[in-house]
Amino acid sequence: MAAAGTTAAAAVAAASLAFSSFHLSRPSLARRHFGTIRSSISSPSTTEFNISFAPKSKNPKPQSETLLIPWIVRDANGNLKLQSTPPARYLEDIAKAKVLTAKKKKKKEESAARAAAGEPKHSKAARRFYNENFRDPPQRLSKVLAAAGVASRRSSEELIFEGRVTVNGSVCNTPQTRVDPARDMIYVNGNRLPKKLPPKVYLALNKPKGYICSSGEKESKSVLCLFDDYLKNWNKQNPGLPKPRIFTVGRLDVATTGLIIVTNDGDFAQKLSHPSSNLSKEYIATIDGVVNKQHLIAISEGTVIDGVHCSPDSVELLPPQPAILKPRLRIVVHEGRNHEVRELVKNAGLQIHALKRVRIGGFRLPSDLGHGKHVELRQGDLKALGWKS
Repeated sequence: MAAAGTTAAAAVAAASLAFSSFHLSRPSLARRHFGTIRSSISSPSTTEFNISFAPKSKNPKPQSETLLIPWIVRDANGNLKLQSTPPARYLEDIAKAKVLTAKKKKKKEESAARAAAGEPKHSKAARRFYNENFRDPPQRLSKVLAAAGVASRRSSEELIFEGRVTVNGSVCNTPQTRVDPARDMIYVNGNRLPKKLPPKVYLALNKPKGYICSSGEKESKSVLCLFDDYLKNWNKQNPGLPKPRIFTVGRLDVATTGLIIVTNDGDFAQKLSHPSSNLSKEYIATIDGVVNKQHLIAISEGTVIDGVHCSPDSVELLPPQPAILKPRLRIVVHEGRNHEVRELVKNAGLQIHALKRVRIGGFRLPSDLGHGKHVELRQGDLKALGWKS
């Protein structure tokens, strides 16, 4: 018991001697003495610590001198000692914690980037399966330029032939070159093509009279001018996505009103326009004069247009309405040749006062859609048009 007390007293004495060499207060500040602290640890002798602290300042000013913090550590022999620097093990733990924090932060950023790209956070085999089955495959260069809104498919091919398009630093003169905008660096006239292509849009427009179905920039009365507000608000509705380059599927002449499809999907437009789609188109023709049975027979027998005999699927005289004095015909065709309905009516000896398209395939123009207004096509509407996306 006496030996233990002697050891404790020696440790206290050593600590007291070490503390006497440290100034725990800054010399520039006035000291305030807090008295003497007495400590006795199972020892007849008493150790005194004289500790002075600087008084608190009402307006503290930043000090440039370093405040020394004493560290009481145990050395290799098990003895306590006082030092001015942290222990080596403590510094190593701090360094390891910083490295671990940096790794966690980097891993979190990578996970967020993968989530933003829509890629699964799984093994290489799972990512390979995802890329082969769900990622968009490489597409023809001309098609990518058209989808990005650079120009039409034909104009994009002209740009490629003129050598104004580079892929990964090399001039590409082949429109059929397969590229992936997300991985390949594509430049057109020195401007980088965005990595993300615009999303596919499908719109149904109630075309007013006096507008032509042309995508030319010089055409002031193009139906595409009716979508100026839609494209102006694109960035607000779809932040981070480039604007689509839209065009009409097929055409209606300047005097014809009614349903026309507008999209930026070239495959969709080709599918609807191709004769193999066999989509029927319904028109309402308002006639000047009187319509009799012979007129209906003449229309149903058809006529020759561009050397090809064309006949309608059906012709029907609609019942009269009080608000509409002129007779109306419902004419359904599926070939869709240029001015086909007008030629059929003209061949029967009748004159058209107004012509409106109200249906394509299984999709009918909404009755409450005003002239010059459009509506976005839903998945069910696309299926009614025979399109499987």
